[in-house]
Amino acid sequence: MLKTIKQDLWSHLLLILLAFVALYPFFYMIITSFKTNGQFYSNFFGITFPLHFENYATAWEAIGGYIFNSVFIGVASVIIIIATSALAGYSFARLRYKGKNFLYMSVVALLMIPGLLTLIPLFLLIKSFGLLDSYLGLIIAFAAGGQAFTIFVFRQSFASLPEELFEAARIDGCGELRVFWQIVLPLSKPIIGTMAIWNLLAIWNEYMMPLVLMSNPDKFPITVGLIQFESQFVSQTLYGPMFAGYTIASLPLLILFLFTMRLFMKGLTSGAVKI
Repeated sequence: MLKTIKQDLWSHLLLILLAFVALYPFFYMIITSFKTNGQFYSNFFGITFPLHFENYATAWEAIGGYIFNSVFIGVASVIIIIATSALAGYSFARLRYKGKNFLYMSVVALLMIPGLLTLIPLFLLIKSFGLLDSYLGLIIAFAAGGQAFTIFVFRQSFASLPEELFEAARIDGCGELRVFWQIVLPLSKPIIGTMAIWNLLAIWNEYMMPLVLMSNPDKFPITVGLIQFESQFVSQTLYGPMFAGYTIASLPLLILFLFTMRLFMKGLTSGAVKI
């Protein structure tokens, strides 16, 4: 009994230490965001008073537009990814036609190609469409980049649904689109939500693609915009507003995950995603 208690104690202490290491940088970012330069240099690691909330107003004025750009680009890209990948996944899982396996294996093979290798061809392709430095060009690029993995996951998920449901629907006279809309989508809400969150996180954190495809600072997403923001405040050595900007930039994803964590975990444990 005593041995078990000691083992549990050390396990809990280790978990507490790991949690501290993981959470302290975020805590440090928040407390620094309320400091003036004098408070920053006088008390580097601790909380100082008074708290300077005006740092957030200054930061929001500088990066608010970047956040709106990221939200617009991310939501539009995710809608395209989910809509097209769900249809493709249903096709690979439930329809029968010549060349289906070859097409599916070609999609899966794309997962083995690092994204950086496609950056220059993608740039040339977007340029040939005349869509450089535009929201549409970046949305198309993100939507194309998220297809392969999402199609793979949807195909696995749709293939695991009971065949009897589809046979009963077809006997009742349902066409394929009606089966997809009324049977497949309602039963696949957890995995659809999971893939939507997964792709939104990837798009929100992407840096190289918007850096290459965009040149107008007014259209930058938050990842590229933060570099502009950081250079502005580092040159003035204003650490409070700079860390306030970092905090604001991290809040949308934090809020999204807090409100969708149950759906995300349900999708991961539904058997469709095996990592």
